[in-house]
Amino acid sequence: MKISMVSEHASPLAALGGVDAGGQNVHVAALSVALARRGHSVRVYTRRDDPGLPAVVPVRDGLEVVHVEAGPPRALPKDVLLPYMHELAEGISADWGAAPPDVVHAHFWMSGVAALEAARHVEAPGYPVPVLQTFHALGTVKKRHQGAEDTSPPQRTWLEPSVGRTADRVIATCSDEVFELKAMGVPGGRISVAPCGVDLELFGSGGPAERKGQRFRIAVVGRLVPRKGVDLAVQALALLAESGHDDVELLIVGGASDSAGLASDPEAQRLLALARILGVVDRVLLRGQVPREQMPAVLRSADAVVCAPWYEPFGIVPLEAMACSVPVVASAVGGLIDTVVHGKTGLHVPPRDPQALAAALAELLHNPGYARRLGAAGRQRARARYSWDRVAADTEKAYQVAVGGTAAARRNRLQPLGGKAL
Repeated sequence: MKISMVSEHASPLAALGGVDAGGQNVHVAALSVALARRGHSVRVYTRRDDPGLPAVVPVRDGLEVVHVEAGPPRALPKDVLLPYMHELAEGISADWGAAPPDVVHAHFWMSGVAALEAARHVEAPGYPVPVLQTFHALGTVKKRHQGAEDTSPPQRTWLEPSVGRTADRVIATCSDEVFELKAMGVPGGRISVAPCGVDLELFGSGGPAERKGQRFRIAVVGRLVPRKGVDLAVQALALLAESGHDDVELLIVGGASDSAGLASDPEAQRLLALARILGVVDRVLLRGQVPREQMPAVLRSADAVVCAPWYEPFGIVPLEAMACSVPVVASAVGGLIDTVVHGKTGLHVPPRDPQALAAALAELLHNPGYARRLGAAGRQRARARYSWDRVAADTEKAYQVAVGGTAAARRNRLQPLGGKAL
C-alpha cells in the first residue's frame, strides 16, 4: 500500500535522531517505520522549518520524509501554522503528481485541513483518495481544561469538528477519545481505535539502572507545563515527608537541556519555588531533557513513575515505564484510563489530588512486593498490547476499511471545510 502521512508541525526526524521530540513526533516516526517494515511504502510530509533541510530524506527501505515549503522555513509555534496549511496542501498534491497514494493519514487537526485539501486537488478528475485522521489532542478537551490559557487559533472550534466529520475514517488512540469524537458529531461507525505504542527494543526491564540518591525514587517525565501536573508530585513528596518518609527523592525529567535553560524556564522555577516552600527542595532533582537512549536507565532507577496531568490525550511515558517493569501512578484521565490498569499494572488517582497521589505512592513504598507485581504485569501488558507492530496492524485494518469505501461517500470533501474560509 502507498501511504502518505501528513504531520505538519511534528517531524518524525526529531524522534529518529533529534532532541526536540514530543509524543506526535514519536508516534509518526514509530508508526511509519512499523508500516514500512510490514511492506508498505510510506512518505511523511512535514513543514520545512529549516532552510538547510533537504527536500527528501530517505529513512529506510519504504520510508521517506518530505519537507514541504509552507510558510517561513524556521521553527514556529504550532498554533500559528494554520495560515500555511494551504501551501502545505499544494506542496503535497504537487509531490503526488499523477500518482496519488492509496491512503492519506493526517496527524493533528491542522494536518487534516491540509490533507483534505490535497485530496480535493486530485479528486476533481474523480480519483477517490481516502483520508484518515488521528487528532492526538482535541481542542474541545484542551479548552475545557485550559480555558483562557488555550492558545489555539479560534478557527479550531469549527475546523476540527469539520475535519473529523469529513475524513473517511478517524483513528482514535483511546476509548475516552471515542466519546469525545462522537460528541463532536463524528459517526461512531467511522471511528477505529489504534493506540500509541512503545519501542520494546529500547525500553525493557533488562539493562542498567541509574544510581539514585535516596532509598526510594519517584520519577516524573514530560514537558514542563502546568497541565502536566508536576507540581502535584512535588506536593505529594512533601506529604510523604510529613508522614515520616524522609528517604524519598523526586526526579523531574523534562524542560530545557541545560542548567541555564532551566534557570530561565518559568515552570521549572515555579516547581523549585514550591519545593522550597514545602521544605523538600533538597530532595527534588530537576534534570532537564535526557537523550532518549538514556531514558530506559532513568526509568529503571525509579520505584514508581508518576503521570498526573489534568488531562492527557494518550501519554507515551506510562508505556515506557511499564515496558521497564516500573509501576505507574496515573491520573484517571484520557488515555491513561486505558493503558494503566488500576490494581494490575499501576494505580489510578483522581486528577489534581496531591493527597490521593501521596497515598498511592505510600502504598507502593510500603509494599515493595506489590509494586514489583504491578511492574511485572505492566511489562507484560506493554509487550502484548502496545508494540508498534501491533499498533501498525491495527492501523492497517483502518486503512483497509477506508479503501473499501466508495467515492460517493467522499463527495463532501469537494466543498471547503465547514463551508467557511480559513
